[in-house]
Amino acid sequence: MSLGDFRRGELIGLEGEILESTCDQYLGIKGKVVDETRNTLLIEQDGRVKTIPKDCCKFRFVEGSQTHIVSGKEIKFRPEDRIKKVR
Repeated sequence: MSLGDFRRGELIGLEGEILESTCDQYLGIKGKVVDETRNTLLIEQDGRVKTIPKDCCKFRFVEGSQTHIVSGKEIKFRPEDRIKKVR
């Protein structure tokens, strides 16, 4: 799957990790994506749900045997609108 196709797809249920962030408190958070809004991803880590802003982070997502690295700015759309806007 190409990166463009991945960015259009569903993120909920994937394993995610924050690789880079302008705010140090988000670095290293990893877990399962449980929800998504236009501006945030909700990631469950150690039984707690953490709200992560998309625009200041770079994420690594694992889908099966593939790993995708995506800037939050590239996916900063409502999930239902991302399929139309991401190229």
